[in-house]
Amino acid sequence: MITRNKHLLGFIFFVLPAINANSQEVAEGLEIFDSTCAHCHGGSGQGGTLGPAIHERVLQEKDQDLIAFLRVGNPEKGMPPVIVADNQMTSLVEYLEFLASNFSQAGTGDNAFFNPLASTPAIENFRPVTNEMLLNPDPADWLMYSRTYDARRSSPLDDIDRDNVGQLGLAWSLGLPDGITETIPTVYDGIMYLTMPDGSIAALDATTGDLIWRHVPELERPGRSKTMSIFEDMVYFGASDGSVIAIDAVNGQQRWRSEPDGRDITSGTIVIEGKVLAGGTCRDRASCFISAHNARTGELEWKFFTAQAPDEMPGFDTWAGVPLNERRASTWGLPGGYDAETGLIYWSVANPSPYTRYERHDGNPGAVSYSAPANLYSNSTLAIDPDTGALNWYYQHLPGDDWDEDMNQERIIFRTRVNPDPEHVKWINPDVLGEERDVIVNVGEGGGLWVLDKHTGEFLWAMPFPEDTENFLIEDIDVNTGATMINRDLILDQPGAHRLICYFNTRSYWPASYDAQRNSMYVPYIKNCLNMTSAMPARESMPATPQSRIGMSAPGVPPDELNGMAKVNMETGEISYWVTGPVPTTSSVLTTGGDLLFWGDINRRFRAQDLDTGEVLWETILNAPVSTSNITYAVDGKQYVAVITGNNLSHPGLNTGSMGPVKLNIENGNGNSLFVFSLQK
Repeated sequence: MITRNKHLLGFIFFVLPAINANSQEVAEGLEIFDSTCAHCHGGSGQGGTLGPAIHERVLQEKDQDLIAFLRVGNPEKGMPPVIVADNQMTSLVEYLEFLASNFSQAGTGDNAFFNPLASTPAIENFRPVTNEMLLNPDPADWLMYSRTYDARRSSPLDDIDRDNVGQLGLAWSLGLPDGITETIPTVYDGIMYLTMPDGSIAALDATTGDLIWRHVPELERPGRSKTMSIFEDMVYFGASDGSVIAIDAVNGQQRWRSEPDGRDITSGTIVIEGKVLAGGTCRDRASCFISAHNARTGELEWKFFTAQAPDEMPGFDTWAGVPLNERRASTWGLPGGYDAETGLIYWSVANPSPYTRYERHDGNPGAVSYSAPANLYSNSTLAIDPDTGALNWYYQHLPGDDWDEDMNQERIIFRTRVNPDPEHVKWINPDVLGEERDVIVNVGEGGGLWVLDKHTGEFLWAMPFPEDTENFLIEDIDVNTGATMINRDLILDQPGAHRLICYFNTRSYWPASYDAQRNSMYVPYIKNCLNMTSAMPARESMPATPQSRIGMSAPGVPPDELNGMAKVNMETGEISYWVTGPVPTTSSVLTTGGDLLFWGDINRRFRAQDLDTGEVLWETILNAPVSTSNITYAVDGKQYVAVITGNNLSHPGLNTGSMGPVKLNIENGNGNSLFVFSLQK
């Protein structure tokens, strides 16, 4: 049974240790507020899409004046009168004052909300998280976005397995505030740390969902940070103003905050060798960088700029003279990873901006090479020294992108025999066949799967993904050097040019998984192509037309075969397709020691499949699209599976057909919630 969505964790749980309000009146006022005010003003009056924050006004107004205002409303601004009985109005005002007094003390960086009624009212006997814990985490914990630095998203927990997964039931659920749900929780020692969709940070009892503390930073807008990190006794949040915020993991108080720097840290943070690393969107080269702050003090230690300057590697200007600060290539996707053996950080970079070569180079799409490198470090894998921020090596997957086909997904690290089968793999380095190699693997937003040597970036093999097509965005790869060539036939080389490019959002920022026992990657796919027309300026009697970008089914693919899960044998490259039908996903992939794969779709289905066969062994229907997030953890020996649902940037376009291959128009709701399942024994 799904519990009713209580805005912002519901009831009176966002309270300070001392509660002055009458608890019965506060409870009654909450019910009235939820039904009459929260839709416009947000779950705790913090402001919503239709109405402003109310706290300041409530604190300034006398009770009788506030009641008079509520009775009349503000019709000019769309606020109707509040029609309730006199005693109900008293309760509503009591609750409004309760909210306002609590929220007025939060967000300053010096205070946090606490919940004395929680099952875990305080975090006690906290054990600092060490470097060793991050390198080799307890299976019960989920300490970073894909559990481990190698980004495998695979948990050894096996309490839930193929035989008993049918007994999964709801352990607890929690309504979340309005906003974008792209975040992945962190769990340590029975505490779940979570970036809320409204930009606040919460610590929850991971067995009940009860709030322990909640920190509300001062932000002009919430942002959409994808993950947070933990080290020693602090958790780290990347904010929409470019600041990194360190929060005490025990009490929710701010410990330090870096200066805003012009980015929106959409990637979130990861801690590597005592440094907090972060990336995000950018507006110019000066804000296009990966940052590293000292995890203890917040001091900025280095920046790596992701749009190449003329004097940087590879020794010549790959931007053909574009003014330095007009070069843009962001790291808006997930944070990077780390390998202790090589001592290198692996980070990915998105497309260059503007989208087309024609726009970037003053009408000359051939100003830069059609083969890598072009417009570095866009659509590349970067190997960076964590001590200095110096670049060790790079590999460019898509040179001089013409279509906004990001290659900024996670990079998965493992060891495998390199024995690709030419029947399945298109591009193979002939010098490495049969060798054991430590590899780093990625699958791009526009498709394609690349396998590189993690030590040097040497090209090992690659193939179109999810399958080959003449409209694939890569024309060829030099198998000896690994240099990629953009598909020149698909470049929009003049105003009004029209092309069909495959693929498009075949997978995006929701991470895949790797299972070592089967030496297989599990990657969700959409056989979705980009139907793109470049902008046309005004001419004679014809008005200007903007650039058009619409998702479209790959040629010849029927709706029932558009979406699914690909199980990729990482020795041979052979793919098994587990077709799911016309409904796409925005869900992370999670594999477990119980031989299970967990993921969901935008039609609210969340399922567990057999890792060998793809058979669906368990499925439940939630309240809204499954959004990124899936993790598993254990407390006191009991395993849990957590998933967040709700509003993200991708599912509306996938649903309506503007970004996805078909128009679905599913009425699936946008209710942001957190669901946690366990065995019901």
